[in-house]
Amino acid sequence: MQLRDALDDYKRTTGHETRFPGERRTVTGRFSGGDGRLVHVDGDGELRDFGYPLTGQTGLVRARFGLTIDGNISWFNAADTQQRYVDDAPLVETTHEVASATVTRHDATIGDAHVTRAVVEAGDDLAVGDCSLVVYARFAPDGRDERVGQLRYDDAVEVYHADEHDFLASATGFTDLRGQLPATFEELLDDAPTELPRDRDNARYEEERLSGEVVVDVPLEDGVAVVGTLLTDRAEWNREAAHDHLSTLLADAQSVDALADAASETVPTVPESTPARESLVADLRVLSLLSADSGLRIAGPDFDPHYQHSGGYGYTWFRDDAEISTFVLDADDRLGIGLDDWHARSAAMYVDTQRPDGSWPHRVWPRDGALAPGWANARIEDGPDVDYQADQTGSVITYLARARAAGVAGQSPAASGTSSRSVDGLDRALVAALAGLDAALASDGLPVVCQNAWEDSIGRFGHTAATFLEAYSELARHGEGIDAAALDADSDLPDGSRLDADLPDDLAAHAHVQAERVFDALDDLWVSDRGCYALRETPEGDIDDRLDSSTLALSSAHRSFDAVRDIGEERLDRLVAHVETVVDGLAHETENVSGLQRYEGDGWRRASQHSEKVWTVSTAWGANACAELAVLLDDHNDPRADELFARARELLAYVSPGGSLCASTGHLPEQFFDDGTPDSATPLGWPHAIRLATVALLADADRLSPVVAD
Repeated sequence: MQLRDALDDYKRTTGHETRFPGERRTVTGRFSGGDGRLVHVDGDGELRDFGYPLTGQTGLVRARFGLTIDGNISWFNAADTQQRYVDDAPLVETTHEVASATVTRHDATIGDAHVTRAVVEAGDDLAVGDCSLVVYARFAPDGRDERVGQLRYDDAVEVYHADEHDFLASATGFTDLRGQLPATFEELLDDAPTELPRDRDNARYEEERLSGEVVVDVPLEDGVAVVGTLLTDRAEWNREAAHDHLSTLLADAQSVDALADAASETVPTVPESTPARESLVADLRVLSLLSADSGLRIAGPDFDPHYQHSGGYGYTWFRDDAEISTFVLDADDRLGIGLDDWHARSAAMYVDTQRPDGSWPHRVWPRDGALAPGWANARIEDGPDVDYQADQTGSVITYLARARAAGVAGQSPAASGTSSRSVDGLDRALVAALAGLDAALASDGLPVVCQNAWEDSIGRFGHTAATFLEAYSELARHGEGIDAAALDADSDLPDGSRLDADLPDDLAAHAHVQAERVFDALDDLWVSDRGCYALRETPEGDIDDRLDSSTLALSSAHRSFDAVRDIGEERLDRLVAHVETVVDGLAHETENVSGLQRYEGDGWRRASQHSEKVWTVSTAWGANACAELAVLLDDHNDPRADELFARARELLAYVSPGGSLCASTGHLPEQFFDDGTPDSATPLGWPHAIRLATVALLADADRLSPVVAD
C-alpha cells in the first residue's frame, strides 16, 4: 500500500464508526494464491497484491475492471456483484450485472502470475461486439510509485523500477493503451478523494510513460477476454522469457477447468467423507494462501503496512506459526490429510532461524527467515528479557518435539511415520531451545518478566507459563534418544554458532523435572476467589486477576503434563474451574455476534465501541480448550467431560461456517464489532488452525456432532 492510497482512504473513512482510516481492508472478498504470490479479489472485483512478505515483490497496488460500450465505461465496482470460491480451489468466481450485460470472471493466481478470465453475456439490447473489457492497473515495482517506467508491446506492457519488472498482457491484445501519473500534490492536498483513473487528457508524453499506472482496452473474442499479470525479478527472468511465459499462461487459460486445475494444485485434497469438510477445506485453503515457499506463514494479509493502527501483520511470528504448525500436525495425525511436507518445511525453517542462545527472534520475513521489523528483540540486543516473548520458544519446542515423535521431521527411534524431507540438526535445535527456555525460567518455577502473547503488556504471565509447561512436558515425553551430553559448549548449533550453556546429560529427564517445577509454580497464580489462574504477576509482584483467553492454553499444557505425571484431582478441579470461569466471563453476545472477548479491559481497536470486541482467536481457543479438557476428563473417567464437550461444540459453532464469526467466504477475521462488522486482519491464520485442530479432536473423540450455533 502506497502513501497516496493511505491518504485517499483517510479522506474517505475519517470519522467512520468501525473503519480505521488509511487501511487497505480485506474483510470482504476472497484470495487467490498459495504458491508464492497472494492476490486479493475484493467483493467488487478489484485486485490487489498482498504477497510482498511471501515473495519480496510488490506488484499490483490496484486493478479495476469495467466494460466499455460505445466509448462509455461501466466500472464493475458500481455493479451488482456476487462472488464465490469454485469448489475447493483458491479460484475466485465473480459475477457482475452491468449495463445490460452479465460478466462472469474467474481469477486464479498461478505462481508469480495472476490470470483473469472474463466472459460477457449481452442482454437483448446489447451486442457483445459493441463491448470491450477495460482494465485500470497500477503497479509499484520495488515498492515504488515514482521513478517508474513503462515498455509497451502489441499485447503487453512492462512496468519497472530497478529489480522488479511487472507485466500486464492480454490474450487478444490491446485496442488502446494509455498511462497516467498517480495522484498529484494538489489532489493529495484536496479534501476530496481522487477518482482513478482519470479521463484521457493532453498530458505530456513522458508523463504517460513515467508511471506505474495504465488503462487498457481488451477486445473480446467470442465474448471472452483473458488478461494476466506477472511479477518478475530481472536477475531471474529476461524480458523475452517473461513475456513468453505469460503468453503461454494466457493461452492455457481459455477454460475455467484449466484455471481450476492450476489453482487446485496449491491446496491439499480433503476426502469427501471427512467430517465438517467445508470448514476443513476453508482452513487448509487459508493456511496455503498465507504460506511462503519456505513453509513459514504471515499472520494475515497486511492491511495496515504504515503501522497507523497496528504493528503490521505481514510477518512470521514464531509463536503463531509454531502454534499453527502444531495444530496442523495434530489434525493431520487424526484425519490423515497427508501434510508431511508441510510439517517438514516448518521444522526445517525453525532449525534454520534459531538464535545462538536457543531462542527465536520476534518477527521474520517468511520468504527467507531474515529478521523483520519488531519490538521484542531483547535477546538480539543483549537486553533484559522484558522485551522478549518467551512463549515463542516454548511454542516452537512443543512443535519440534511432536514432529520428531511423529517421524515427519526428525530422528526419533520410536517414530512410526515417514518423512518426505529429512531435517538436519533437529535434535541440536531442541537441545539449544531447552537451554534457551531454562534461561527464561526463574528460580521459583515461573517464567521471568517478559512480553505477553498479545504483545501489549509485560509481567509473568499465565499463558507464558502454560507454553513452558507444555514444552517441557513434550520434551519429557518425546526427548528420548537425544544425546544432549554430546552437544557441549564447543558443538556447533544449526546456524554454525556456539551454545554457551550447561547442558543436561539426559534431556528428557531434565525436561521432566522442569515441567514439574512449572506445574507446582502455577499454584502461585491461582486466584481462589475468582476460581481461575491469573493473567499475570506484575513486574511489581502484584497479581493481575483479570480473565484472559490466552490462559486457556493451560488445557492442552495440562493434558501434555498428564501424559508425564498424573495431575491429580485438585489440579483437575482447578483446571475445570479455570476454563469455565474464563469462557463464561469473556462470553459476549449481541444481536449480531456471539463469542469470546480477548481479555477483560481490552481497549485495542474499539473505535466508538465502549465494550471489548469479540475475537475469533479467543473463541476458537475456547472451543479447543474445552475439547482438550473434555478429553482429559474422559481419560480420568470424570463425568464432567460431557458438559465440556458440549461447550466446545457451542463455541466451535460460532467460528464455523454459518456462525456469526465466520464470513460467508469461510474466512475468519481477527475481530468483530458488536454490530457484526468484521475488523483487522482477514483471514487470520491462527484461528483457522485452531478450528482445524478442534474439529479433528472432536471427530476423533466421536463428539463433533451436533455442532449447532444458537
